[in-house]
Amino acid sequence: MIGLYGLAGVLLFAGLGHLGNPEEFLAQVPRWFPARDAVVLVSGFVEIALAIALVAARRHRAQIGWIVAAYFVAVFPGNISQYVTHTDAFGLDSDTARAVRLLFQPVLVAWALWSTGAWRDWRAGQAKRRATKQGQMITPAG
Repeated sequence: MIGLYGLAGVLLFAGLGHLGNPEEFLAQVPRWFPARDAVVLVSGFVEIALAIALVAARRHRAQIGWIVAAYFVAVFPGNISQYVTHTDAFGLDSDTARAVRLLFQPVLVAWALWSTGAWRDWRAGQAKRRATKQGQMITPAG
């Protein structure tokens, strides 16, 4: 549960940051992208909503985990853009710092899948499908 609440806290903190300090987050939106300010604000609201959903929607946590993981994948091009354009923000003032930030994105994806049980549930479903396909499905006596 610590991992789940930690992830929700990170999303909430980042989402509020989008709303309170949007200039920093503009560094991750490519200059050619339309409606850059709106993208920052909307993504802030999305992160806040995801944080709330992680904590509140217990029955759907695994599904929310996949959505959070997909969100982290969807915003990754912004991190790449920040690296490629050498844009300073969030204290990332060197290519090395920006490159390390890129390496952290897969960790966020894994964190979302692990802390919500999404990966565990997917693996269990895979095992069940394999067992069923092989005719080894154990059914309760009845």
